[in-house]
Amino acid sequence: MANYYDIDDVLAEEEILPAVFQQAADGVGLLDSSDDTNKVGAGSKVELPFWLARDLHLRGVVSIDVPPYFKKISRTRKEIGADAAHVDLRSRCQYFYELGLKIAPLVGDKTIGPFLLVAFQTRYKEVLVKAHTAASAVAPKHLTLLTNEETKLYEAGQSSTAAFKKWRMGGPRLQKATVLGRKRKPIE
Repeated sequence: MANYYDIDDVLAEEEILPAVFQQAADGVGLLDSSDDTNKVGAGSKVELPFWLARDLHLRGVVSIDVPPYFKKISRTRKEIGADAAHVDLRSRCQYFYELGLKIAPLVGDKTIGPFLLVAFQTRYKEVLVKAHTAASAVAPKHLTLLTNEETKLYEAGQSSTAAFKKWRMGGPRLQKATVLGRKRKPIE
């Protein structure tokens, strides 16, 4: 279930997944665009948002197919193994890590978790290095490759670098806590 107050979690659950109906269903004909009837037959392949696919999967109505970028033998896994820092994960899935964590327990693929860990660890260092050193001209090109989580990490790195430079160039060394400026009530 999505965190109701987290827009990124809600958007991650809107990602489209391939699914196969295990049994026929009436009244859901809009899900299968190849048929004009209001029925979906057993074995029909459809694409559903994650939130719907998860609920139908838990009820035994559909089986979720693993998206191609998470499969054991996939081009994405080979690219990440070769040079993870330059793989365009955003074009595959903007919420790559979040969706992977949600899919893994549903499909029972125990290789997705370690794959996500390796991908994040290898990309983490490169994201922070670019955030701390990249000129503004290089940033837009690099940002187009990053997932939502990595973009947040990049922005946090840039803001920490800017704050450090401001402090280093003579910003206020010590700041008085706002609590200390208040007057205390006299003791009666």
